[in-house]
Amino acid sequence: MADVEPVPAPAPAAPDAMEGVVATEEPTTNGTDGDAAAAPQPAATETLYIQNLNEKIKIPVLKASLRGLFKSYGEVLDVVAHANLRMRGQAFVSFPSADIAAKALKEVRGFPLYGKPMQISFARTPSDAVVQKMSPNDIEAHKARRLDHKKKTRYTNPLKMKFKAKRMASEMDAAATAPAARRPHIQMPDEYLPPNKILFLQNLPESVTKDQLLALFSQYPNLYEVRLIPTKKDIAFVEYMDEGSATVAKDALHNYKLDGENKIKITFARK
Repeated sequence: MADVEPVPAPAPAAPDAMEGVVATEEPTTNGTDGDAAAAPQPAATETLYIQNLNEKIKIPVLKASLRGLFKSYGEVLDVVAHANLRMRGQAFVSFPSADIAAKALKEVRGFPLYGKPMQISFARTPSDAVVQKMSPNDIEAHKARRLDHKKKTRYTNPLKMKFKAKRMASEMDAAATAPAARRPHIQMPDEYLPPNKILFLQNLPESVTKDQLLALFSQYPNLYEVRLIPTKKDIAFVEYMDEGSATVAKDALHNYKLDGENKIKITFARK
């Protein structure tokens, strides 16, 4: 994958992050009570633009985790993330259809991946992976348009200029003043999350297998799927057909000692 021209939601995306993709802007208001006019909601596209990802997680681990998280909604065509300065904390996930992407956005937005709630919006333009899947005969023309656009805006792109100015201001502030204390992020404790048909498992033994979890959770009716994160072996997701079945399994198996020593923590996944 090559270039991205995202329009920032709260943080700028990189023009070299994903092939031909432009991220959407979050709706804004004029700040006036009573007559605040919200911008039109962007149309759903096949590609999701994700921000506020944990920058400390290595890129291969982050990509594998995103793929594992989103594959339950349908085929994941591609996951793009880079470690360069402009793309830190951001990623793109592409699906075969906008309907799949819309369902994934609705259910996963705000999910705390590695301790940070994900901010998700739609990309405005299709990625190379989507074009290759849906219109393979158009892929070369698509790439040519993207490269031409990149060439024309290399030095005039307002996003790049804004990012450069912000970075320079940040460096000057850092040199002149001590860093301000960060405000603590207030988040609802896992134990008080509303019911969900997907359960989030933590504190699993690193030696746990999918078959072990299937055997454990299939004791309760309507089990749909067990999903492990290959690069994060102490967590997993268990999905049931409905919230009631998931609640029964959660209440029965929370604090269960799978290896005879450590208690597994089971909560509802964040919606």
